[in-house]
Amino acid sequence: MVFRKLKNIVMTKKRIPLLMLFIACLSISHAQEFISQTIQNDGLTRGYSIYVPASYDGTTNFPLLFNLHGGGGTNSAWQVSADMRPIADTADFILVYPQARPDPSDGNSFNWIPKVPGTFDDVPFFSSLIDTIASNYQIDQNRIYACGYSLGGDMTFELGCKLNNRIAAIAPVARTMQANPNSFCSPVHPTGVLTILGTNDLVSPYNGIVFGGIEYYISAAATHNYWVTQNNCEATATTSTASPSVERYTWSTKSGCAYVQELKVIGGGHDWPGSFGNMTIDANDEIWRFVSKYNINGLIGCATTSSNDYSSTEGKYRVYPNPMNSKLIIEMEVAEGKEFRIYSTIGELVSSGTLKSHKNIIDLAVLPPNIYVLTVNNHSIKLIKTK
Repeated sequence: MVFRKLKNIVMTKKRIPLLMLFIACLSISHAQEFISQTIQNDGLTRGYSIYVPASYDGTTNFPLLFNLHGGGGTNSAWQVSADMRPIADTADFILVYPQARPDPSDGNSFNWIPKVPGTFDDVPFFSSLIDTIASNYQIDQNRIYACGYSLGGDMTFELGCKLNNRIAAIAPVARTMQANPNSFCSPVHPTGVLTILGTNDLVSPYNGIVFGGIEYYISAAATHNYWVTQNNCEATATTSTASPSVERYTWSTKSGCAYVQELKVIGGGHDWPGSFGNMTIDANDEIWRFVSKYNINGLIGCATTSSNDYSSTEGKYRVYPNPMNSKLIIEMEVAEGKEFRIYSTIGELVSSGTLKSHKNIIDLAVLPPNIYVLTVNNHSIKLIKTK
């Protein structure tokens, strides 16, 4: 009962002022309009709105961005409140506003995360939705992004964690992560993460939610620390001013590849800045500006696909690419006959063999996306498989 009361608090809908809706309705017209579509998933007919810019002609792969409404909301209302079509028109990406499913544990309110845990899981819905869209449009499978508001931000974290092999970067707004992320989150590649959080958010508190001595949502600091650790970023962020009331924090790797960023809205509430609440920044612009810099291998143009060089008394060798898709290359300058072993994170031997001199190409296509450990010449090397 305590958990249900807590979820009622967390999933409270933000009532957007009528004035904001009126202003949104006066927004400029677009050459293209939303197309309402449906797919079948888990025995339900699921709806979504898709926007394809006029520049799309089927000859170029376009990035794909999901924008998720809050708990109890609808995609039709949210695509008015957080309309990203003007950006899609100029930046050339396909924009999708999915509809959450009725939650039988919450009076059939439209929720991404069920009020009673285990009632349903919407991650497979998004995987099927990506497949459906990819069958109808030329999309860049390496540049699929997700953003979302409130409970939609919660689902955005879910996608960044549980569909990480397909999602390149995420941008949750007005939401921190659920407690104990190590128990459910398994990133397999460097993942761009942008958060936009208000320090005075009474629905999704900046410092997390602890109720009855139980932590349900971790703090903003713990959320960022989780992704900083996953992305091997430096612990100290660089700071700058995004606006008089918004501070920008950026965490980067030693090589300068920036993976985690927070827009901290001082005094901000349960807002989508630029649409309602804080109006000194535009969440739509900030989100696309951030996520568009990433693909499934990390920050585009940065040295994220590393070549690991090692040496021993017997010679040198290199291991690349890392992250990888299906093939791993080990180049040897040591004597032939050295053995390699690859283990899963639970210690299961998944591949082994004998190396020859020069180039060794190891086919790992049968392995699922995950983190693995390669051992060779008494070295242990972390491997990231993305596909």
